[in-house]
Amino acid sequence: METVNWKVEGMSCTNCALSIHKYLEAKGLDNVKVNFIGGDVSFNLSNTLTKEELEKGIDNLGYHVVNGTPGNKAPKRVFKNHLQRFLFCIIFTAPMLAGMIPGIHIHALMNPYVQLGLTMPVFLVGMDFFGRSAINSLLKGIPNMNVLIALGALSALVYSLYGTLIGQAEEYMFYETTAAIITLVFLGNYLEDKSVETTQAALKKLTISQKITANMIAYDEDHNEHIFPVDSNSLKVGDLILIKSGEYVPMDAKVLWGEANVNESILTGESLSVEKKMNDKLIGGSIIESGTIKAYVTAVGEETVLSSILKLVKEAQTEKPPIQQMADKISAIFVPVVVGIALLTLLANYFFTDIGFGASLLRSIAVLVISCPCAMGLATPAAIAVGLGRAARNGVLFKNARSLEVFKNIKQVVFDKTGTLTTGAFAIAGFNTTIDEEEFKRIAFSLEKYSTHPIAKCIARTWKTKSDIRWAAIQEVKGQGMQATDKEGNTYAAGSYTIAAQFTADDTHNIYILRNNQLIGWMDVADDIRPEAKQVVQQLHAMGIKTVLLSGDRKAKCDTVAQQLGIDEVIAEQSPEQKLQTIAAYNAITPTAMIGDGINDAPALAKATVGISLSDASQIAMQSAQVVLMSHGIKNLPLSLGLGKHTYITIRQNLFWAFIYNIIAIPIAALGFLNPTFGALAMGLSDVVLAINSLRLTWKKVV
Repeated sequence: METVNWKVEGMSCTNCALSIHKYLEAKGLDNVKVNFIGGDVSFNLSNTLTKEELEKGIDNLGYHVVNGTPGNKAPKRVFKNHLQRFLFCIIFTAPMLAGMIPGIHIHALMNPYVQLGLTMPVFLVGMDFFGRSAINSLLKGIPNMNVLIALGALSALVYSLYGTLIGQAEEYMFYETTAAIITLVFLGNYLEDKSVETTQAALKKLTISQKITANMIAYDEDHNEHIFPVDSNSLKVGDLILIKSGEYVPMDAKVLWGEANVNESILTGESLSVEKKMNDKLIGGSIIESGTIKAYVTAVGEETVLSSILKLVKEAQTEKPPIQQMADKISAIFVPVVVGIALLTLLANYFFTDIGFGASLLRSIAVLVISCPCAMGLATPAAIAVGLGRAARNGVLFKNARSLEVFKNIKQVVFDKTGTLTTGAFAIAGFNTTIDEEEFKRIAFSLEKYSTHPIAKCIARTWKTKSDIRWAAIQEVKGQGMQATDKEGNTYAAGSYTIAAQFTADDTHNIYILRNNQLIGWMDVADDIRPEAKQVVQQLHAMGIKTVLLSGDRKAKCDTVAQQLGIDEVIAEQSPEQKLQTIAAYNAITPTAMIGDGINDAPALAKATVGISLSDASQIAMQSAQVVLMSHGIKNLPLSLGLGKHTYITIRQNLFWAFIYNIIAIPIAALGFLNPTFGALAMGLSDVVLAINSLRLTWKKVV
């Protein structure tokens, strides 16, 4: 089943997203996700439908798929955006608004036919956008905000036109109301779009704005090297490229020759460059600050690290945390309720006051145009967009929006030791064996080169040999280590003291090697505590968070690390199953975050309230975690916790504003304390307030 990812333009509120979501689900499609802020739409395409059919259906709703099939072109419009519509409309609206200013009296503007002539161009442009959108939303059963705008503008025009035709124009003259509503809502929509666009700015920095040209290397029949420029999008896996100082790395690659200092801040948030040499990996989008290297491409397009991250961030944006679900339910019925209130306002004012039908109509129109369902729909996505953007810019990757929300409740953080609190940059400190040393090293390398554990990587790197053993079978057992069988049937094992307990009482070493169930030697390795670890623990304590060290390592070593860092509690010598049970027990007491990087941490990471992994962790650990720290360390752990908490606070503030605005504004309009013109302006600015409040997350202190 194909997963389709589209960019759809024309969505302006939650109801727009609900319209597309409802349409696609009605077609029987699964895993439908729609993000109106970014315009991202994704779903699983069934075999019974074609993309062309679905694109046409979305076009009929009043939206357009930008990156769909080549033949599906956007309908031509005279005006491309709200700013152009506003600038056109203000030309005709300004003279009528000027006539309303005390002391300014333009006799010609008192003529109803002059006002009608000025209003009609504005009305036609307004109905082309608001009217078209309103009709499409009504036909699909999800009325949007534009229904309110279209109704308000149409009511004022029809009432004014009726007065003009019966010769009593001065008593029915609300043409300027029609023009002002449309013009000011266009202005409000433009300001809203710019504000919402700003909330996406941090995410856009993850993409490379310029078109990159790569230096491709090719060889002729005489093996002479030729270098020629190509579009980076045309590169394929295996292509050879030359990257010079100051140039972007066009795609993910691996260094074949040369050395360079590389700025990977686009991914990690770290401003300091990283030294790269032969066999090191390069991330597409990073910059060569100094040096020249030759490399071969390892991933292109959506398979690159950066593209995968952007995809995860976009998916996280489309998810709705629980706090938004109530707002969505209210948004779905908001427009019909407001229309009912507007009608009730008209009837109540007309029959129970002496202000007359015209003033009663103005009050009902004010109710229509001041109401803002968009605010409720925008409250969560705007905050999440800024929160995810700031996180990504600082090397913190949230895989889903739920993680942002649940961080608010985290009361304790559980750390793995090796590779998490320590650097994982091990060195062999000593070893002892009962067999030939070279044979012992060969056995150790042959076993450990298949493991992803940091200690195993150290042994494999230090004792690398070309004469390694070819195994008939080999596997990594969680919590124990490597087990293998050679072609002659001999069995081997490399692991912690657990596998050697029956052969020796000395439990002070890191790795024990067995052959045919006999202990043939052990190894010790040295590991340094991460330089940022102590500060991170202190920051967590300052935030009122308890810290726990949970490790499979020996208790004496864990106690030493915990004492150096000031960690509150130590639980050592734990198998993966025991780690899982411990995390489950902690979760039952209070929400718990777990941070780890090994294959043995994966079950616990998945069980924790929030699982956090490092970027250089094993793949299974990264897949089990909901949050990944990309900056090669735990420095940004407090930031991720603080950002999650403050994003949730911002969402609550936004929703409070959205509800309180409508609760206060609608009665004020119904009681006649607000002119429809100012109501239209207030409606547009209400969304801007939410966007500005969300943008505070960009610089707000969260730790």
